Amino acid sequence: MLISDLLIYFPEEIYTIIGEYFKDNTEEKNKTIEEIRLRANKPLILKFNKKEVVFKTNITQEMILQTLQKVCDNSIYSFQNQIREGFITVKGGHRVGITGNCVIENGKVININYVSSLNFRIAKEIKGCSNKLLNYVLDLENNNIYTTLIVSPPGVGKTTILRDLIRKISTGIDKVNFVGINVGLVDERGEIAAMYRGIPQNDVGPRTDVLDNVPKAIGMRMLIRSMAPKVISADEIGNNDDIEPINYAICSGIRGIFTAHGASLEEISINPTLKTLLNIHSFERIVFLTDKKRKAEIDCVYALNKKTSEYSIME
Repeated sequence: MLISDLLIYFPEEIYTIIGEYFKDNTEEKNKTIEEIRLRANKPLILKFNKKEVVFKTNITQEMILQTLQKVCDNSIYSFQNQIREGFITVKGGHRVGITGNCVIENGKVININYVSSLNFRIAKEIKGCSNKLLNYVLDLENNNIYTTLIVSPPGVGKTTILRDLIRKISTGIDKVNFVGINVGLVDERGEIAAMYRGIPQNDVGPRTDVLDNVPKAIGMRMLIRSMAPKVISADEIGNNDDIEPINYAICSGIRGIFTAHGASLEEISINPTLKTLLNIHSFERIVFLTDKKRKAEIDCVYALNKKTSEYSIME
């Protein structure tokens, strides 16, 4: 990712500040930047993986509005569906978080006006980050995978590792004689494939079919019925609506790769949806990630013993 890809969304004053900062050590800063935060009447902040840079110049609400206009191709109205979800995905898969005054109707957010903050979360592909995970996930005997749940707290890297895992399964792995298989990906928030005008901005493999901007439960059913996937995948499951399509997929002989928030087996068991899926033994592998040493590092892996219907830690 080059920072110049994002500068086009900012008004001149912000563009100049960030551009000047990146003149020195451009390559290194491009690699490590994670967020660009704009808050009304607060300083501009760049977040890197090991530090933050806080500028003296305060951001005005007018600057935020100008930025949002550019993010929305000068048509904020046409992006209302994304805005009410609290984010917009732009070219390159970068995600722009939005806060402000929420307009509620029938218990649902229908708009966000008086926008007060924008957070550009920088998307990164880290190819090869799922290499260690493959040892636990691949079912080489059947040229398939074990249905897997990847779990971590927010910001640890589960979406990044999921993306790389999908790419490898879809492409194939010559080293272990694994032939690429069809993957159906429901990219509800546009963070995995990062579709832009129908084209994935991230590499999710040649045999991956993507539905984006659709609720996971609906998207999974559509892909299962229309695209004949061998593997179905979705990010951040945990809603009651997710149970039926996941169970339907497994009963149809389709394997799955999913992610969820959590830090331990006990913690995810508190979530009613995940508890139900655990109780019906939907997952053959449960992978917990940590960032104690680096992001997307495997902490531990549980395997389902089909004879005892219990999970035990794999060595």
